[in-house]
Amino acid sequence: MSTTRREFLSRAALAAAMAGVGPGIASAMSAFAQSTRPYLDLATRCALWIDQSSQRHESGMAWPADPLKPNTIGLDLYNGMPGVVSFFANLYHAGGDARWRERAQQGGTYLVAESARRGAAVGGGLYTGLAGLATTYRTLEVTGVGPQWSGQARRAAKELAAMAKTTPDGAEWSDSNDIISGTAGIGVFLVDAASAWKDNSLADLSVQAGRRLLKNAQAAEGGLMWFPSASLPRNYPNFSHGTAGVAYFLATLYQHSKDRAFLEGALAGARYLDAVATKRDGARAIFHVSGGGEDRFYLSWCHGPVGTARLYHRLQQATGDSKWGQLVDELTAWLITSGAPEQASAGYWNNISQCCGGVGIGQYCIDLARHHPTPTAATLRERVVAVTRSKATDDAAGLRWVQAENRSQPENLVAQTGFMQGAAGVGTFFLQLDALSRGVKWPTPLPDTPWV
Repeated sequence: MSTTRREFLSRAALAAAMAGVGPGIASAMSAFAQSTRPYLDLATRCALWIDQSSQRHESGMAWPADPLKPNTIGLDLYNGMPGVVSFFANLYHAGGDARWRERAQQGGTYLVAESARRGAAVGGGLYTGLAGLATTYRTLEVTGVGPQWSGQARRAAKELAAMAKTTPDGAEWSDSNDIISGTAGIGVFLVDAASAWKDNSLADLSVQAGRRLLKNAQAAEGGLMWFPSASLPRNYPNFSHGTAGVAYFLATLYQHSKDRAFLEGALAGARYLDAVATKRDGARAIFHVSGGGEDRFYLSWCHGPVGTARLYHRLQQATGDSKWGQLVDELTAWLITSGAPEQASAGYWNNISQCCGGVGIGQYCIDLARHHPTPTAATLRERVVAVTRSKATDDAAGLRWVQAENRSQPENLVAQTGFMQGAAGVGTFFLQLDALSRGVKWPTPLPDTPWV
């Protein structure tokens, strides 16, 4: 495969970032520069490190979130095994190595058995429970791990539907509204699965979820806002826990149901976000949290422009109005002027992850390259690759990143295996870069992304 100019620039930026590093990483850098598929190679090295901590069980294979704590085997897509299993499946699909197909198969088998054993304790959330497990099983099917995984995904979706709590106002699974664990995240899964399977019962349930969220809205600043839950009345306005994520689901639901009430709810959420946004020189961002975090601005998926841009892109798709694309550009401009990924800030700390760190920004830049290309985002993506690579621990065991998951606990440093906070998420980023460099569509977008 010929080397494109952009690939050359990316490698040059990476080489610049590697100046002064140790001989182990420098040696790996040399191999990277000579490879025909360097990002696939990097993803494979992430997988090799994760696999160092593999555990064989009667029901399959498992990988702890923290290899130094073997009992940290979670069933959540955020930190737990589903992200690892999905990464292995996508790695197999990208490179054809049967080792990763076998790992994905064994991991999926463990998830099925363990989720049955834990029962209702698994919960329903997209990043915390059954919706995430069903998404993982769909990934196993799409990537060619095995046709039986379609049935497992449908069974998990059926269990999820049975868990719904119906009220006169709609349906919910807990008092949580948000994308991470609540009705909005489950709702985007239901819309996605209903569309893929032509399942009217799931589509109807997604509508009930949307109606419940409209009922839970709070009037604010000329629009609507949502708290994470009734038991957590603290305002995190961005994507993972707040208004941007709930409004994103409502806009997505409108696309499929054509019920104008859902679009009006999404637009009201966007009005609230516009009212509270900080705007500077053609750039914008929305604060982290009320009660002391109004002057703190996160940058990545959870509480920053990377996540909130999903709402605006979805609204552009739903309405055809280009003004929403302009807001995407303004959020991107905030990222560009922030100094990340090289410069730390109150909302951007020692974290490289999909959720809170540089890889989340890099993934956003890949999404922009496919759907909303800008030269500045392309340059930012190359810088993220360079910085991410330079922060790796790289030795015979493979690639991993020692980081602080939480901003408020900078001393708590750990190398994790999972998707939103670990090597599986970084490896998936490298696989997405590999697909982008080859002009190949990403086969397994998550239900909460409009970038498909």
